[in-house]
Amino acid sequence: MESESFTFGPYKIDPKEVFYSTQLSYAMVNLRPLLPGMRFNPVSDVFAIRDVKRFTDLTGDETSDLWFTAQKIGRQLESYHKASSLTLAIQDGPQAGQTVPHVHIHILPRKGGDFEKNDEIYDAIDAKEKELKEKLDLDKERKDRSMEEMAEEADQYRKLFI
Repeated sequence: MESESFTFGPYKIDPKEVFYSTQLSYAMVNLRPLLPGMRFNPVSDVFAIRDVKRFTDLTGDETSDLWFTAQKIGRQLESYHKASSLTLAIQDGPQAGQTVPHVHIHILPRKGGDFEKNDEIYDAIDAKEKELKEKLDLDKERKDRSMEEMAEEADQYRKLFI
């Protein structure tokens, strides 16, 4: 990997930060820990090698390889960090919180109690993506939907695949 060249949008990545690669994707450690005060950062990201801005712009082979790589990396990180679960997340486009226009999957090994509320992980990802600027507390604005509302939406989505 020392001789390979990696980029993340406009940024050149030092091959020393990359710990796994295939012909189509690579995995690297993060610059900043997700949680303050952590010496080791259990979060890693898997990137498409080709500079692709949006998930839907990946080829079929790139999509398969990216997720296969995320699965492989996640399995190993979960075991290494003695975690019991994984959060896998993609922020696809600026309105989804993507701050660097390059497809990547966040992989976060999870343990019971690592966040007071499980969904706080998404706020933490958003904060990390924005270079740890002030994060929004999205839970304040969230309201549970009824089963009927959710079923109606699911029916609409099913029609897209007929």
